[in-house]
Amino acid sequence: MRASRLLTILMTLQSREQVSAAELARDCQVSVRSIYRDIDSLSALGIPVYSEQGARGGYRLLEGYRTQLNGFSKQEIETLFMLGLSGPMQELGLAPAMSEARLKLLAAIPTSLRNHANRFQSCFLLDTPGWFTEKETVGSLPQLFSAIWQKNSVSFYYQSWRGSSERVVDPLGMVLKAGTWYLVAQSNTQVKTYRVARIQDLKILNQSFESDTSFDLSAYWQQSNRQMEAALYPNTAEIKLSAKGLRMLHSLSPPYVRQHTQIGQTDETGWTTVVLPSGRTEQAVVEMLRFGPDVQVIQPEALRQAMKTVIEAMRGLYDDDESSLSR
Repeated sequence: MRASRLLTILMTLQSREQVSAAELARDCQVSVRSIYRDIDSLSALGIPVYSEQGARGGYRLLEGYRTQLNGFSKQEIETLFMLGLSGPMQELGLAPAMSEARLKLLAAIPTSLRNHANRFQSCFLLDTPGWFTEKETVGSLPQLFSAIWQKNSVSFYYQSWRGSSERVVDPLGMVLKAGTWYLVAQSNTQVKTYRVARIQDLKILNQSFESDTSFDLSAYWQQSNRQMEAALYPNTAEIKLSAKGLRMLHSLSPPYVRQHTQIGQTDETGWTTVVLPSGRTEQAVVEMLRFGPDVQVIQPEALRQAMKTVIEAMRGLYDDDESSLSR
């Protein structure tokens, strides 16, 4: 365990210009005192580790020092081969580089692990698009990847529900969500999200930008998702569900709705009161109709009346008289 930690510390020092004891302790999940002892052990082994004192101090390696350690565990090999398991690398224009990297990795590891890696790769496939959805055409991905990496501004026409308009943005990163690519970019002073399939006539501009070093793509994406979910379900509905409807609730509700659903008491007739997030009336009607006869809308009154109107219209379509069949 300690040998693995020493190797982790050495690789961290080799990949970063300077790192503090507190950061190493956090990454290795040990105390700062343990890091002090580990640094002493590395120094005793002849590793040229130097310390910088002060508020911005930390540890660093002697400039130019590099170790040739390249040992991999089975789990590390599996993780590396998972990185290139599907089409996203090809969509980004990185398929040739990924193929070359895979060959070099196979050549660098022992034969026993090489056979393990080949078998692991043959057993897993990552298929990112969701069920019953078409794969989007995203021909601009390689150019966007290049612009992000080189920190070049881009211009494009974006097709939104309002129409097509020209945008000039600073691309900060890309996200692959359920088979759909999104561009996260800074537009003026705001960070916005763009669906890559709606980007047309992309041009990489001959102007660079300085990105905010504090920007965290993962944190932005999670916060953006929470804001979008809250915007889609701004209202609350009180309903009653039969025993069958209650069983259907989990499978028919998206994660955000499930997380904010309150299940109340069950009455003597077997119907259970449920309070859950609700969208616009038109959207809520569609969601309620999926429960069929196993849901009763209690409130809001606007949703209850909308349900009555739709159900009456549907009933008219299924009347048994000949006049309704001829319509």
